[in-house]
Amino acid sequence: MSMSIRNRIPGTVVSVTPGEVMATVKVRLDGGQEVTAAITVDAVGDLGLGEGSVVRVLVKSTEVSLATGPVQGLSIRNQLPGTVTDIVTGGAMAGIKVDMQGAELTAAITREAVDDLGLSTGDSVVALIKSTEISLATA
Repeated sequence: MSMSIRNRIPGTVVSVTPGEVMATVKVRLDGGQEVTAAITVDAVGDLGLGEGSVVRVLVKSTEVSLATGPVQGLSIRNQLPGTVTDIVTGGAMAGIKVDMQGAELTAAITREAVDDLGLSTGDSVVALIKSTEISLATA
């Protein structure tokens, strides 16, 4: 299947915490970082997810925010450190590639944000992703 989502990061399920309708799924990425995905309990069942399941973490580049350091006092659970490897700017938007210990993440942010943050190749950043914006796929 072909898809437009650029961010497809391999990982392994560490835990599944079911609720009434939604579940939180913790995934250890191949680079060692952990992310939390909030998906429906039905999706957990449909995908057969459990501890040790091999998955791909899927995130649209428009759902990735960037900060120049860790952010305190924020409900966003997923704060992934990395290094900017490429910046492509257009008239209004920019595509930023971030290396996270071997996994590449792409963020689509405004050109104005790139300027305000003073981003350039080689800079350390933290990618911020809400758990509700992460999808999971199995092979």
